[in-house]
Amino acid sequence: MYAPLGYVQHKEAIAVNSPIPHEIPEELQQLLGQLDDFIESEVRPLEESNDNIRFFDHRREDARTDWERGGLPNDEWEDLLHQTKRMADAAGFYRYPFPAEYGGSDGTIYGMAVIREHLARRGLGLHNDLQNEHSIVGNNVGLLLMINYGTEEQKADWVDDLAEGRRGFAFGITEPEHGSDATHMDTHAVKDGDEWIINGEKTWNTGIHKADCDLIFARTSGTAGDGDGITAFLVPTNSPGFEILEYLWTFNMPTDHAHIRLTDVRIPHSAIFGGEGKGLQVVQHFFNENRIRQAASSLGAAQFCIDESVKYARERKPFGKALSTNQAIQFPLVELQTQCEMLRALIHKTAWLMDEHGAFSQSDKVSMCNYWANRLCCESADRAMQVHGGIGYSRHKPFEHIYRHHRRYRITEGAEEIQMRRVAGYMFGYMNQQAPKGVASVKG
Repeated sequence: MYAPLGYVQHKEAIAVNSPIPHEIPEELQQLLGQLDDFIESEVRPLEESNDNIRFFDHRREDARTDWERGGLPNDEWEDLLHQTKRMADAAGFYRYPFPAEYGGSDGTIYGMAVIREHLARRGLGLHNDLQNEHSIVGNNVGLLLMINYGTEEQKADWVDDLAEGRRGFAFGITEPEHGSDATHMDTHAVKDGDEWIINGEKTWNTGIHKADCDLIFARTSGTAGDGDGITAFLVPTNSPGFEILEYLWTFNMPTDHAHIRLTDVRIPHSAIFGGEGKGLQVVQHFFNENRIRQAASSLGAAQFCIDESVKYARERKPFGKALSTNQAIQFPLVELQTQCEMLRALIHKTAWLMDEHGAFSQSDKVSMCNYWANRLCCESADRAMQVHGGIGYSRHKPFEHIYRHHRRYRITEGAEEIQMRRVAGYMFGYMNQQAPKGVASVKG
């Protein structure tokens, strides 16, 4: 059993009133080393057995995708991910960010940012595959939401299964006609005795093909544009009137993003999650934590692309000299490396301050980190293709996969325009007064 870093140890390394660290604390460095040892001794052998490498080499999209079932993830692929998570859980790594009472290490936001960057910087592999948020260090948002907002009855029903990966729920927030604007929601729920009747449509319901429930957000009071009056409901996916209309094919296959419809779906009052009329506050709770983690992952992937490009440029010798001697190769990579160094400093500072003062204390900096990291990752992958030439453009290198995956984060983690608008809200004072209509989007 490995011994992952705990919250108490980390707070000893970085006291409440201590300066922001310029070096990763020794305890966290030890954990990264333990993760590397675990990957090499247990994860990589599994990755290389039974032709599992097909999920990561040039065959990856084809191997991962069940083309006969509308492009859904292949069962063998998902079973392999589940097996790996259980290995990581047995080794003591998977639950690092979870509360100790649920088998976790009370991991910090700063610790998660450092870990996520480290794993992504190793490149594609069974240890970490962000196409579907797979990692040997879990980012189980459903569990964290359940712990914070579930009723005692809901916790008893869900917590263990969520922690063990036996069950999960999807998120029905986005609507076909409204996209990022969660306050103008056509889906509505009407109370009928001890039940609620829900009608509406949702899109981009990721993971719905395996989910037992869909966390449906519906307006129960108020008017369009109000942040209050939207309620979250845990709706069983086998409910009469719950339909999966289609799975939306994307730039990055396989797909598990569904468009669903609810027609007179009846659920009990006990299905309310987080309180009546308070649904958006529930989903907002972990936006900042998710965004800083995702920014760290994009930074790690960007650094991988740069590292590989530097290595290749030193080895490749067309016309009798190494590519690395050409300033046309050097300078673009220098600029990207400079951006990585500056972004890393901001991510570490922001994550540390979130631990010290609360996850929502640094919303503007989180948005800066997130939109810039996603953009930087795409630019680094594109540059890696250019440096590697034809082989870089092919699927025999991972850069096209990295580009296609991280390109979505410029939209899905709050579009970069929304992130920039949020920063502008703080810069120009709109976050401290009545904002002009549309300036402070709920999803921003």
